[in-house]
Amino acid sequence: MTIETKRFEAEVQEVLNLVIHSLYSNKEIFLRELVSNASDACDKLRFASLTDSSLLAGDGELGVRLSFDKEARTLTISDSGIGLSREEAVENLGTIARSGTRKFLNALQESQKGEVNLIGQFGVGFYSGFIVADEVVVSSRRADLPSEQGVRWSSRGDGAYSVETIDKPERGTDIVLHLKPDEDEFLSEWRLRSLISKYSEHLSFPVKLKNDKDEWETVNEGKALWTRAKSELKDEDYQAFYQSIAHDSQPPLTWAHNKVEGKQSYTTLLYLPEKLPFDLRYGGRDERKGLRLYVRRVFIMDAAEQLLPAYLRFVRGVVDSDDLPLNVSRELLQDNKLTQAIRASCTKRALDLLEKVAQDDPDKYRAFLVECGSVLKEGLAEDFANRDKIARLLRFASTHSEDAQPRVGFADYITRMRGGQAAIYYVTADSYLTARHSPHLEALARKGIEALLLHDRVDEWVISHLPEFDGKKLINLAKGDLDLSAIPDLENQTAAPTSELDEALATRVEEALGERVGKVRGSNRLTTSAACLVVDEYAMALHMQRLMRQAGQAVAGSKPALELNPNHKLVQRLQATEDATQFADLALVLYDQAALAEGAPLEDPSAFVRRVNQLIS
Repeated sequence: MTIETKRFEAEVQEVLNLVIHSLYSNKEIFLRELVSNASDACDKLRFASLTDSSLLAGDGELGVRLSFDKEARTLTISDSGIGLSREEAVENLGTIARSGTRKFLNALQESQKGEVNLIGQFGVGFYSGFIVADEVVVSSRRADLPSEQGVRWSSRGDGAYSVETIDKPERGTDIVLHLKPDEDEFLSEWRLRSLISKYSEHLSFPVKLKNDKDEWETVNEGKALWTRAKSELKDEDYQAFYQSIAHDSQPPLTWAHNKVEGKQSYTTLLYLPEKLPFDLRYGGRDERKGLRLYVRRVFIMDAAEQLLPAYLRFVRGVVDSDDLPLNVSRELLQDNKLTQAIRASCTKRALDLLEKVAQDDPDKYRAFLVECGSVLKEGLAEDFANRDKIARLLRFASTHSEDAQPRVGFADYITRMRGGQAAIYYVTADSYLTARHSPHLEALARKGIEALLLHDRVDEWVISHLPEFDGKKLINLAKGDLDLSAIPDLENQTAAPTSELDEALATRVEEALGERVGKVRGSNRLTTSAACLVVDEYAMALHMQRLMRQAGQAVAGSKPALELNPNHKLVQRLQATEDATQFADLALVLYDQAALAEGAPLEDPSAFVRRVNQLIS
C-alpha cells in the first residue's frame, strides 16, 4: 500500500516543542489525555449507535485497553470507539489544536440531536504522547467503514507525518507509543495501574490493563461515587471516599452531595474536616489545597483554587462539571461565568454546611472552630458578599464565659446586651489571659456589660473589616473615647469614682514621658488599674502595630494616649512626688505597666526592674 508523507500545518515543529517541553507540568499527564481521548471515542460511538445500531456490528462492548511490551519498548492505548477515517486522521491528527470532538459537538448542536458527554476539546491532547515517545503510530478504522479502509498514521514529531490505508478488522483506534530511552517507568504494570487509578478511575467505560500474566484486568471503578444517587450510598461510603481523597485517618465532620442540572450541569461533593488538614496546619496560607476537579469524570487537577475562596481552603471534596472550560493543557481553569457560578455555589454550600453544624451540634462546631476558625475568619476581609454570613458563623471567648473556647457569637452577644447598650465591645490581645485581664474591661464590669475577647493572631486584622453587625457598631475598647453613660451601673456598685485628672499632673507626666505618648489624661475606663494606653478611634490599634512590626513592616501609627486613674494610690503618690527624678521613674513605671497590660514588650526591661525595685524599697 502507498505510504503518503505530509508536512504538519501551523508551524507544527514549534508547537510540538511547546507541547513536549512547556505545556504540561507533569509528563505523566499524557496517559490521562490519551485515555480520555479513547473514552471520548467510545462516547461518540455510544451516542451515534442510538440512531444506527449497525455501527456496533455485533460488538457492543465499549472500553479502553492498555498493554505494554518491555522488549519492544512500546505502550499501546486501544479503544473500541468510533474510530477515524483516512480523511479524519489527516484533518484531526495533522493539524495542531484541531479537535475532532469540538467539531463533533458543533455538528450535534447544528442538528439539534442533543448533548453527549465529551471532554476532548483540545487537539493538542493527542500530541502529549510525544512527551514520552520518540515515535507515535496510530492505527484506526471508523465504525461505519469496511475493514480494508483502515488507516495508519505515524510521526516522530519532527515536522512531518506519514499516512497509509491498511486493513483493520476491529473498529476503533490503537495508539502505539515507542518510548524514549529514559521512560522505562511507563513499562511497569504497577505504574500504569496507579496512573489509571489517579486520573481515570471514574470514567464511565472500563479501562483494562494487560498484566504481567498476559491477562486483561479491569483497573478502574467505572462509576464515580459522586455520580451515584444519594439513596444508593451509605455514610460509610461517603466517609471512606473522604479519607481516600483527603488522606485523613479520621472521618469527616459532615458533607453535602448535590447535583445541579439545567443550562449548567455539575455535581459537587463537599466535606468539612474535624481537624485542620495537616498540610494547612504546617504549610500555612500559601499551601492551597482545595477541591478535586473532574470534567466528565476525568481527573483534571487535585486542588482547583478557582472553585473555592482561600478562607475555605480546609474544605475537601470533588467538583465534576459537564462542560467546564480549561486552558489548552487542561491544567488551569479559565475564569468565566460557569467557573464563577460553580465557585459561588461551592462557597454557599460550604457556609451552609458550617451553619448546619453550628445549629445542630454547638459542641462539635466549637471544636471545629478551635481547629479551623482562624482560616474561616479571613473571609471577613476577603469575601464582602458573604461577610454577614461569615460573621454569624464566628465564635469568640467572652467575659461571660469561663475559658478561652470560642463559644459566643455576635448574635448571642446581642441577646445579652444591657438596656441602653448600643454597641458590641471587644478587646484584642496576643493571648486569652492578656485579653481576659485587660484594664480596658474594668468600666464594663462595673456595668455588667459583656466584652468579646479576641486573642487569635488574625483577629485584629479581620475584625477591622466588620464595622457593625445587625446594626450594632463594633467598638475596640482600646480605641477612642468610651462613653457608657447611657448604661446604668449594676445595683451593687458604689458611686462612680472621679475620672478628672489634675491638668498640672498631666503636663508633668507628658514632659517625663516625652515622645512615648501623645497625650496624658484621666480615664473613665479604669476602676482598679492605675494606667492604660489608648489610641484614637480611627488609628491603627497598638496590637496591630506590634503584629505589623513582627512581620517586618514599617508602621507609622499615631502615638497612644496614656490614661491615668486619679483614684489609684500610685497615681496619687505620683502627684505628691516633688523630686523630679523620682517623679520621672514613677511615671515611666506607670507607662511600662500599661504597655505590659497590652502585651507589648518593654523597651528597656532592666530599667523597668530597677525602677520597680527602687519604688518597693
